Amino acid sequence: MSILRRDLVKVGAGLSLLGASGSLAHAQSAPAQPETPQPNPMPKPVPFDDKTVRNIAQALSKKSYAGPSQDMPSAIANMDFDQFRSIAYNPDKALWHNDKLAFDVEFFPRGFLYKPRIGMNEVVNGQSTPVPYDPDLFTYGNPVLRVTDDLGFAGLRLRYAINTPGVMEECAVFLGASYFRAVAKGQNYGLSARGFANGTGDSKGEEFALFREFWLEKPEPGVNSIVIHALLDSPSVVGAFRFTIRPGDTTVFDVQTSFFPRQSITQAGIAPLTGMFYFDTNERNHVDDWRPAAHDSEALQIWTGAGQQLYRPLVNPTLLQFSAFTDSSPQGFGLMQRKRSFQDYQDLALNYEKRPSLWIEPIGNWNDGAVDLVEIPTPNEVNDNIVSFWRPKEPLKEGQEYAFTYRMYWGWDTPWPTHLARVAATRVGAVVDHPEARFFVIDFTGEPFHNVPQDAHFHLLPQSTPGTIRNVVVEPNPQINGWRTTFEFVPGDAKMCELQAQLANDQGPISEKWMYHWTP
Repeated sequence: MSILRRDLVKVGAGLSLLGASGSLAHAQSAPAQPETPQPNPMPKPVPFDDKTVRNIAQALSKKSYAGPSQDMPSAIANMDFDQFRSIAYNPDKALWHNDKLAFDVEFFPRGFLYKPRIGMNEVVNGQSTPVPYDPDLFTYGNPVLRVTDDLGFAGLRLRYAINTPGVMEECAVFLGASYFRAVAKGQNYGLSARGFANGTGDSKGEEFALFREFWLEKPEPGVNSIVIHALLDSPSVVGAFRFTIRPGDTTVFDVQTSFFPRQSITQAGIAPLTGMFYFDTNERNHVDDWRPAAHDSEALQIWTGAGQQLYRPLVNPTLLQFSAFTDSSPQGFGLMQRKRSFQDYQDLALNYEKRPSLWIEPIGNWNDGAVDLVEIPTPNEVNDNIVSFWRPKEPLKEGQEYAFTYRMYWGWDTPWPTHLARVAATRVGAVVDHPEARFFVIDFTGEPFHNVPQDAHFHLLPQSTPGTIRNVVVEPNPQINGWRTTFEFVPGDAKMCELQAQLANDQGPISEKWMYHWTP
């Protein structure tokens, strides 16, 4: 599963929500290096258990922040994208490659956007040992890029026979700041997750925490899950993570976290998700592109603590938009990709129809807070311009410990079916002879339309704050075995409106709640 230019730039060390500049200098030629590096003394194992990283994080939080080394030899200090990509890990030298296990691990070199030295450790039988660096773990498109300094690693890729028995392929990657990604069987990489968010969408700028060290527990033979521990660090917070990863038809991460703020944090983001939304059928006003759509995800979906199911189509706005969905102990939320046909995108190279949806299931009581959604204007599909996360109502206070446990589902849909009708498409256009109005079309599909009697009656429950909704029509859509609703929306003088709609029958609502943030 190759990593393309966009994949590397989009998670590059958290330089900004809109990626990083491509105007990096080429590496300079350097004198020939000795053929063989000086051997490092063999590190001694140290005890390790499930409390080790938490204890390290707690102790580190009492000290001032000092990031890992970013010093690089001059030959590779200014590496560009093509040079970085020309350095390839030798799969025959993957960690555990010869041990006949379900997993092995490859490591990323340092360079390009990934300069911090990230610690890597192997844990076997309760003992932790650093993974030794050797330049010959890699092959080099340009021999100048092979230096013999003890550089260490920038990140890791986890491999598993996820698609074909006996064929090891990437199923997850941890690379750049606290970004990580995964796929399910048959999928391509798409959206990312992060360990923590702080100040996302704030005009003062966002702080990007860093996974500065990992501990990889060697799995037992025949076991199809793996445990990875990570230490998160930033000027404002230190965190301990325990990931239990199970790849498959849906790839599941069980995540246990402990956060130790160095200072009070008012804009904490728990379980952050980040991806790209460039355009779709109803969002083409400032896009000139031959394809029907281009996005990692098409909507934010929320199942609230009270049992409501919300569906909010994403947009690529002209100005930054921030939305907050207040809740208490949500059942789940995620950035979802529902369109699963090649015809929806027509892109042979990027395969948007095969990109994961990512659903977060909180475990335990997350109390009061909000699911936040940040939508940032982007002129192209290189930039990650969508971020969503859980923001606790109360600030995280300096010197305290905060634990959040959740399950991540990287897959094709929500992990559980719903009895409600679901939004299949949202389309927006002009109203003939009424230039001040907009015409909305919402298609619904799902269980309520199975075996519908001929005299069935459905109606729409629309709402706009402010603005006016008129000329509502509800009719069958046999092309999708569902129903279509249309209405005209008149904003008046409003510069921003919140729209909602649910399909209902005589007994009440039968669909998830469609929500839409309208701006001129």
